[in-house]
Formats: sequence, structure tokens, C-alpha cells
Amino acid sequence: MRPLFGLLQMTFRELWAKKIVLGLFIISSLVLLAITFALNLNVVEGSLEGLRLFGQEAETPKDVPEGSPQMSLTSVVVAVEAVVAGAAYWVGILLSLFASSSLFSDLQAPGRIELLLSKPISRVQVVAGHVLGVWLAIGILTLYLMGGTWLIMSIKSGVWHFRFLLSILIVIGMFGVMYAAVMLMGVWTQSTALALIVSYGLIFVSMVLAGAGEIAPLLGTVGEPVFWGLYHVLPNFTEVTGIVTTLAKDGTVNSWYPLTSSLLFGGAVYTGTTYWFVKRDF
Repeated sequence: MRPLFGLLQMTFRELWAKKIVLGLFIISSLVLLAITFALNLNVVEGSLEGLRLFGQEAETPKDVPEGSPQMSLTSVVVAVEAVVAGAAYWVGILLSLFASSSLFSDLQAPGRIELLLSKPISRVQVVAGHVLGVWLAIGILTLYLMGGTWLIMSIKSGVWHFRFLLSILIVIGMFGVMYAAVMLMGVWTQSTALALIVSYGLIFVSMVLAGAGEIAPLLGTVGEPVFWGLYHVLPNFTEVTGIVTTLAKDGTVNSWYPLTSSLLFGGAVYTGTTYWFVKRDF
């Protein structure tokens, strides 16, 4: 356990040394401060009587024209939480990948990797310690932003929307899936730029794969099965966005398949990365 704990500490120090991680913390803090002080809810006996945003009076149920859908307290809460969840999923994961993309390549730098492997620690432990360290650091940042938003909105409104917390786990899990691609390219090429390009490329491809139902039938007898094969094998990053926002809005998730297939992709890639790292000659 001590070697593993030492690897966790080393990963934390490297992540903190990267100012992007510090920037993520500062941005998250500013978001939480904005939600705390800029959004004021006037709640009377469980009903929303008034809403101020940055000091400006917003439309309340009494001001809504007759026949229009009225703004409820719950709708305001889930709307704010859904926006934060969507931003944390896309912007947060993209920035987190950028911040951590060089770590595994740097770990394998000549001189450093030989020194590390000379210690009484297995190569599997090296990979496991690195992965857990990165996951834990990004998980803490995600929990700080999304958990803080949930707590602030719950206290200010009295609406405790517990399903929102599940979206936090999905954001952390999908970061782990995309970081698997970064590590695979890192052990293969030791190129930070290529690792980042591949991970971002998979996200871009997922935007195309999200329209599989409309696109695949147009590709003919050869292209259609290839397209569907890519849909089932590669991570469905874009489609998982719908799961995150649905949970944030307290809705019903129609299909968990995009998340399940993405997690299977991540597990397979981590397994391949570990095998390659163990067999590699340093």
C-alpha cells in the first residue's frame, strides 16, 4: 500500500504543479460564488415568489402572461443544475484532459522511469497508482463544482434533488474513459500532443456517431455495418451528454447503453495499456 500511496502523492503534486488544474479550481470557485450571491430566490412557504439574477428582477409566476407555462421553484433549481452539469461534462472534461495529458508520457521519460522501476513496486502498481491519482484529483474538482452547486441550490431553495448527484459520477466516469485513450497513446508513442489529439478526435467522432440512426442507412451495404461497428466499439461521449442532463433535470433515462458501451471501451483500453506497459522494454 505504501508504494501505491506514494504514486498517488506524486501524481497529485504533478497535477497541482500544472497551473491549468489551479485554473479549474479558481473557475469552479467563481461559479459557486456567482450561484451563491448573484442568484437570489425569494421562497415563501415552498413557493417561488421572486427571483433576482445579478441584482435584476426576473419574471415570476405572477408576472407570466395568462396561458404561458409558469416558472416553478423546482424548475429554476433543475435548470441551474442542468447548466452546470452540462458545462462540467463538456468544458470540464476537455480542460481536464488538456491538464493531465502529459502526465503518463512524462512518467516514461528516460531516467525517470528507470528510477521508478528500480523501487520495490510492480509495473501494474505504477499504472494503477497513476490512474487512481488522476481520477481522484479530477474527481475532487468535479465534486467541488457540481456538489457545491447542488448544496448551494438545495440550501437556498429547499429543493433537495438527489438524482443530480448521479450525474457527478457519470462525469468522473467519462473522464476516466477518455483518459484511457490518452494513456494508450502515451505508452505507445510518448507523445503528449498525439495523445490529446486522439482523445479529442474520439469526442469529435462521437458527435458523428450520435446520428447513427440517420447516417448509417445512407452508407450502403458495406458502409452501414462498418459505421455501426464503430458506434458499438468507440465511446459514445456525445450521447452520454443526454444522460447527464436528464439526471440533472430529474428525468427518466431511456437508455443507459451509451454509458455502458463507453465504460467497456475504457476498461478494454486500460487493460491493453497495462499489458503494453508491463511488456515494454525500458
